[in-house]
Amino acid sequence: MNLSGKVALITGASSGIGEGVAKALALKGVKLGLAARRTDKLQLVLTEIQKQGGEACIIEMDVTDKESVTEGVAKLLNQFGSIDILVNNAGIMPVSDIDTFKIDEWEKMVDVNIKGVLNVTSSVLPELIKQKSGHIINLSSIAGRKLFKGLSVYCGTKFFVAAFSDIMRMEIGKKHNIRVTSIQPGAVATNLYDQISDAALKEGMENLSNQMTFLSPNDIADSMIYVLEAPNHVDVSELFILPTDQEW
Repeated sequence: MNLSGKVALITGASSGIGEGVAKALALKGVKLGLAARRTDKLQLVLTEIQKQGGEACIIEMDVTDKESVTEGVAKLLNQFGSIDILVNNAGIMPVSDIDTFKIDEWEKMVDVNIKGVLNVTSSVLPELIKQKSGHIINLSSIAGRKLFKGLSVYCGTKFFVAAFSDIMRMEIGKKHNIRVTSIQPGAVATNLYDQISDAALKEGMENLSNQMTFLSPNDIADSMIYVLEAPNHVDVSELFILPTDQEW
């Protein structure tokens, strides 16, 4: 796909991977819908993109709220007229052991990591089907193919994303000429660890940065550009990307 002039919706674009991907795609000439709940953070991202000559708009969106998603997609269509790329990036990771019964955190992960993907996909997909082209990229994780103590619910949500992505590819790829990719990163330097309320687990996760050089959001952005720029007859179904030092 030639990316110049294409339109992309990126959820969770206010920081981390979403921010990195937005900036990288803008440099490729992609017009962007920057979606997140924190519009103050989105404004900072927008300003940087515009300084580099890029085009983008801010979309206040809560992926767990269907109405919010519908309104956000409509705003992007009104702004740029089409959607070619969807990056389902919004996600949370407040990990904890099962027997601590942090049920509220479990439910929030299901709401954001699973229902959020479903809400946004169901709003964007009809547009891609209508134009008979497009690319959906879903952010899974190493936790979507391997299991880790303390990450039971998070692993479950990311296994869902990986499974949903590949079945969606099977069902809509040939039929509607839409490519689907699941990207599964290992350790990435983002603010995900800030969401961990269990002090011991949070310390353990943060200590990982002393054991290896984490991937950066730019590393994930580079992998997405590779996937998006592949020839139209090529669908990179899965991309598993890890720090060189990450043995597990």
